[in-house]
Amino acid sequence: MIANRSFRFEQFQYILQRTATILAIVELTLCGIAGFTGILLAFYYQPTALGAYESLTTIANEVTNGTLILSLHNIAGNGLIVFALVQIVVMFLGRQFLAPWLTAWVSGIGLAIAAISLSWTAILLDWEQMSFWRFKVELKIVGSIPAIGSSLQDILLGGNGIGSITLQHMYALHSYILAIVAIFLSITHLGALICQEQHWKPEDKQLRISNLCSESAANKDSSL
Repeated sequence: MIANRSFRFEQFQYILQRTATILAIVELTLCGIAGFTGILLAFYYQPTALGAYESLTTIANEVTNGTLILSLHNIAGNGLIVFALVQIVVMFLGRQFLAPWLTAWVSGIGLAIAAISLSWTAILLDWEQMSFWRFKVELKIVGSIPAIGSSLQDILLGGNGIGSITLQHMYALHSYILAIVAIFLSITHLGALICQEQHWKPEDKQLRISNLCSESAANKDSSL
């Protein structure tokens, strides 16, 4: 009975670990889609108070497949948040927060934070009235953070009021810093999960160059 329960637990843990790897592949794919569509949008987007809304309107109405690119960018960004949060739950249930899985666990949490930060920095980029007021309220919340809130608010604001400099700061954070961090973390996360899975596999099933070479040599010998 005890052995049966132990086997079922190992099976359940294996399923969760495989699910975590699949989710990591999805996250990396979404990062790639968001990054690629973001580059395409950057050719036409103008991060200024006078040009942001008009440039997005131009992308949606005049650029070929502009609406599709915008939609894919938004879907990939929102999907990344969902899958990153689900990934944390799956890894927690699979006990992948312990020492052997620490790199995957930390990078997974970092990826979720980066995905949420990407969504937050994109609030102001469409320069609509609703986005403007929402950002203004959330900027006050940022300013209320003890010790660093006031300095962080000044960095994001870039002046006495929300304007083109603020928009440029948010665009730089979104496109150049957080996007690169998210892609790096997604690659690290998937790589850590794959390496850890290989470590737990039996010796004869581990993916190693030596095993591949020996298999190739055996196939050549058999063909001769």
